Amino acid sequence: MSGAEEQGTLDRGDGTALAWRRRRGAGPGVVFLGGFNSDMTGSKAEDLSAFCAGRGKAFLRFDYSGHGTSGGRFVDGTIGRWAADAAAVLAALTEGPQILVGSSMGGWIALLLALRQPQRVAGLVGIAAAPDFTTRIEAALPPEARVAMAREGVWHRPSAYGDPYPITRALLEEGRNHLLLQAGVPLGIPVRLLQGQRDPDVPWEHALRIAEAIEGPDVQVLLVKDGDHRLSRPQDLRLLRQVLRALLEGG
Repeated sequence: MSGAEEQGTLDRGDGTALAWRRRRGAGPGVVFLGGFNSDMTGSKAEDLSAFCAGRGKAFLRFDYSGHGTSGGRFVDGTIGRWAADAAAVLAALTEGPQILVGSSMGGWIALLLALRQPQRVAGLVGIAAAPDFTTRIEAALPPEARVAMAREGVWHRPSAYGDPYPITRALLEEGRNHLLLQAGVPLGIPVRLLQGQRDPDVPWEHALRIAEAIEGPDVQVLLVKDGDHRLSRPQDLRLLRQVLRALLEGG
C-alpha cells in the first residue's frame, strides 16, 4: 500500500500555479492526463488513484492551466500550452519511466509527451483519445461560430456536460502545430486505446486511425460497444484497471 496522497502546486515557469495530487510508490508510475475542460477530480482519476494506492504504485494527476484549481484562464489555453504544463509536471514530480493514461484531449497530450520524451514513457493508455480534435471542431463550425470567432476570437460551444464552453481561434490555429495523424507516429511502447462506440464526441473509427498511425507493433484497440465518451461506468473503470494492471505487469 502507498501512503497518503500529497497535494500542492507547481509554478509552470510564468507564475501560473498548476495544482497536482501525488501518491509516492514503486515504478513505473502512472500519470493521468485529463480532458478538455475537465479536472483531476473525475471518477477515472479517483479510481486510478485508489487502484495505484492498493498496488503501491506511484500516481500523479494534475490540472492544466485554466482547468480545475490551477491558475490561469481557460481561454488562454492551447494544445501547446497544456502539453507544456504536462511536461513541467512530469519533469518536476515523477521519477523514471511512467505509464501515461490520457482521457480525450489527454490522449493527444500523452502522445505528444511520448514522442518528445520516449525515455520517460513506458506505456500509454488512451481513453477516447482525441489527437487532432481541433481539426474536427474547425471543420464542423456552424456559420454563427465562424462569425463570432472572426469578430471576437471566441465562440461558446454548447456542451452536453454542462454550461457552454469557449472555443478560441487561438486554440484551433495553434492546434495545427501539433497534429499527429497526418503522418506516422513513431512509438515503440505498448499502446492501449479504449473507445466507446456510442461516443458522440470522438467517432470510434478514430481509435482505429490512431492505431494505424502508430508505427510500433504493440498497439491494441478495445471497443466498448455501448460505451460513451467518458467511459466512467463501473464496467468501464473495471476494464481500465484490467488494461493498466496488465501494462504494469509487463503484459
